[in-house]
Formats: sequence, C-alpha cells, structure tokens
Amino acid sequence: MIRLSIRFSSALALVALSLPVFTASAQQDVPAAPVAQAPSAPAPAAAAPVFPKPDPANFTADTPTKDTVNAFIQASWGYDETRVWEIWAIQKTEVDGISRVTLLVGDKTGKQKLMPAQFYVLPDGKHIFAGDEIMPFGAKPFAEARALAQQRADGPYRGSASKDLEIVEFADFQCPHCKAAQANMDKLVVDFPKARFVFQVLPLAEIHPQATRAAAYGFCVSKQAGSDAFFTYAAAAFEGQEGLTNADGATLTLNSAVIKAGLDPAAIATCAADPATTAAVAASVKLARDMGFYSTPVLFINGRQVPANIPYDTLKKIILFQAKLDGVAAQ
Repeated sequence: MIRLSIRFSSALALVALSLPVFTASAQQDVPAAPVAQAPSAPAPAAAAPVFPKPDPANFTADTPTKDTVNAFIQASWGYDETRVWEIWAIQKTEVDGISRVTLLVGDKTGKQKLMPAQFYVLPDGKHIFAGDEIMPFGAKPFAEARALAQQRADGPYRGSASKDLEIVEFADFQCPHCKAAQANMDKLVVDFPKARFVFQVLPLAEIHPQATRAAAYGFCVSKQAGSDAFFTYAAAAFEGQEGLTNADGATLTLNSAVIKAGLDPAAIATCAADPATTAAVAASVKLARDMGFYSTPVLFINGRQVPANIPYDTLKKIILFQAKLDGVAAQ
C-alpha cells in the first residue's frame, strides 16, 4: 500500500501503543534530564537520546538484515533530519518466513521520549505489515511504484517532459480535499520547474456520483486540446465544485469549465460518452488500485506515496529529499 512516508510514521505510531514491554525498557534506560544548578539558571539544552544497547538475543531471523532495515528506514524517514532510531530486534515469528522488526524511535533534540515501533516483514521480503497497512519494503522501497507510474501514468502534465522527477497526482473533481490540495500543486509547479507533474483522475464514484463524468470530460478536454486546456478545465471544475452535487448542476458546471478551456461543450459531452473514454478513465482508476491505494488526494513522488494536502513546507522537504535519494535534479 502506501509508499512508506508520512503514513508509515502514522502506522508505526499506532503500533507503538501495543508494545508496553519495550516502552518500559526504553523509558527506564534513558538518562533523566539534567537538573538546573540554580532556580535562576537557564534550562539546559535538550540532548540527543541515548539508546539502550540492543540485546543480540533479539536478532533471531536471518532476514531482513540490519543493513536492509536501516536503508529502508532512511529512505522512508530521512527527509526528517530530527528523527533518529535504533534497530532493537529482528526476530523470527510463529509463522515461517515472517520476521518481526522492532525499532526504538526518538528525535535529536531529546524532547521526545524514545518510543517503540514494530512491523512484520512478509515472506516475499518485499512487503511489510504495520498497523493495518501492507507496504513495500527494501533498501529501495519506492522503486517498483516509480517504475509503474513511469510506464502507465499517462494523464495531462505540467512542467518537464522528463520523468526523472515525476510527481503523479491522483484526484477526484468532487473531492473537497482534492480542491484544497490544488494550492499546494500550483506552488509546486513554480518551485520545481524540473519536475513533471501528472494529473491522474481517480473518481470515487461510490461517494461522488458526478466525479466519473467530470473525469471523462477532463479526459476529452486533454485529448482534444492538450494539457494546458486540461488544467484550465480542472481549475474551473474545482472552483465550481459545489455545482457537482447533482446531474443538472454538474452539466452547468462542467460545460462552463469546458468553455473556459476554449472548447465546445457538446463535442466534449459526445466524447465523454464514448466507450473509449470510459475505458481511459477506468485505466486510471486501475492504476491507482495497482499502486495500492483507495483514497484521494494522493501524490506519488518518484514512487513515494504522500498525501497531497500536507503542509507545503513538509511536501517541499520530501520532494527535495526524494530527488537527492534518486540522484536527480529537483530545481
């Protein structure tokens, strides 16, 4: 499922709550904070955490190796320069081929107590189970998703023609969070001129009845007039999102968006009803499913899955880190 980034942190935070034994151990072994010498003295600076020494008896599994786990965590968390960790255990489990990995996680400031986090490496060695998520695993956990996106993400794009740094957005025109995420996307296009920003439609038809129609119109706008026209249409469709609550409102909203893109609404409606258009929208939905997720808005940054509406500064930091990890220019 997710490509081990923001959501991995959340999953491990939840798992940590289920590990009282390791929590007690970590808290007992971490030195107490220094005491001020006098009431008037300034508080001492926080110190980096001191990890308790791992017990070799906790490393009973042949795979994965500590090097692989470290590379995986670095790829996943390296964008956060304050985060530190220690591999506490890599153990066999009751199920043949499944290994349990336990980490102690802290931050360089020492302000947070060491917390345990745990995940299970599946027998294929390429996936883990953490919380309620199945995620890719390995020294290069995002490589497979990156290749899949490069091969099949064929939506309209802004920015560079090169796929060296490819940021694929999956969005639903009727999704309020997708609308809100467009502010991030518009800033990213300016800040990362060397990146290729691809828009893939992912209509969540079960909860957004007009989203598939909006996606089909968008496909036809792109097909008839190219990417620039599509992004004009997309901006107008998101702007008029409140009109997509029913079929009649959707007709008015989408026709208006098509006109703003410089095209004929009747011609776009005819194209949208074509089985080939239906198949194209379905192919974009299938790509999302094959990449292992079911919600919007989502970005894939060279295969790394990240919510599109996280704080902008964090998003920039992740893009810069991923570009450096992949050895490509970002700006």
